Amino acid sequence: MSSPEPQASLSVSNVALGVCGGIAAYKAVEVLRGLQKAGCNVRVAMTKRACEFVTPLTFRALSGHHVVVDDYAPDNPDPIAHITFSQTIDLLIVAPATANTIAKFANGVADDFLSSTYLACTAPVLIAPAMNTTMLEHPATQRNLERLLADGVHFVEPDAGEMACGTIGPGRLSEPEQIVAAALQILNAKKDLSGERLLITVGATREEIDPVRFISNRSSGRMGFALAEAALKRGADVTVVTGVTTAVVPRGVRIVNALSAEEMSQAVARESAGASVFIGAAAIADYRPAQRAEQKIKKSNDSITLTLERTPDVLSQVAASRSNGMLVIGFAAETENVVENAREKLRKKKLDAIVANDVTRADSGFDAATNAITIITGDEEFEWPVLSKRDAADRILDAIVKLRSS
Repeated sequence: MSSPEPQASLSVSNVALGVCGGIAAYKAVEVLRGLQKAGCNVRVAMTKRACEFVTPLTFRALSGHHVVVDDYAPDNPDPIAHITFSQTIDLLIVAPATANTIAKFANGVADDFLSSTYLACTAPVLIAPAMNTTMLEHPATQRNLERLLADGVHFVEPDAGEMACGTIGPGRLSEPEQIVAAALQILNAKKDLSGERLLITVGATREEIDPVRFISNRSSGRMGFALAEAALKRGADVTVVTGVTTAVVPRGVRIVNALSAEEMSQAVARESAGASVFIGAAAIADYRPAQRAEQKIKKSNDSITLTLERTPDVLSQVAASRSNGMLVIGFAAETENVVENAREKLRKKKLDAIVANDVTRADSGFDAATNAITIITGDEEFEWPVLSKRDAADRILDAIVKLRSS
């Protein structure tokens, strides 16, 4: 299969290229040149071991910039380079990325310039691993790759073939043009949600039994906040109605707090008038105690009986009252017959799309860093394997963009 031709950037992008110590370091020169041909301004950071394979002078001559190896080197013009370097870029690429550097990134180790830059970086990160097949397939390396995937890092998978050590198998650095194409795809992501006003519900609700006890669930809010973050980056104005969460709130999102299903229903009713897309990602309790005890219930009996009543069906209410072309997207967290149950919920609640996942799976249940989703619309169905929740969010937003244009 021929490699995709790099497409020119829409505007000048600032890219940091990290080079690690491996025989494939020489290919980083071609990555640099490919990015430059696409119109990118590239600065290079190298590990000390990378300098054993290619000299910093090579990259300085080609990039026109000082190449940083050590924050504390006398010739370093910036004493806090790992901060200014990392926060003035649109993308950080690490090619080749060795097992050692991948392990540092995954475990938050910052003992050199490149690993410190990674921790300080607010831009997307693209990693192109390169190592011996046995090292790549070692459980420790696989754990580190999975952790970085869950953290939202993008990857260019290594190729299979014969390596410098004579081993045949996966682990060779992907071809430079493939790395450049992946980088440009990230850089040229369109602001395809500009003008859209998204309202997203996130997290779990709490339905009080008495002043100290409540009914709730294990939702962390990770998926909803991943959607909010992704939508912001794609140009949308985002408001989140949030219940109880343990995930980090993304910057730039307007937050409305709602503890119970009733509070969430009221908050959504107030906010939905100005929204063009509603995404019901919260795990709203379906039932609540019919009566809340005013005082703590004492342990006086071997058992007690709670009478439960239905809570407001927020998703159905939004779908029934929508206007001005609002799109309504739901979630179906299922434990059996996942797709069939989700499709029935789509039909019954009159939704535009629904996102189904099996919450009995350890890699896509509540509070997991990853998700395996199926997106169902009126006439299409897309199943995705395990993704980071940030990548899953982009797949969901892609479906929304497609719905809007249909």
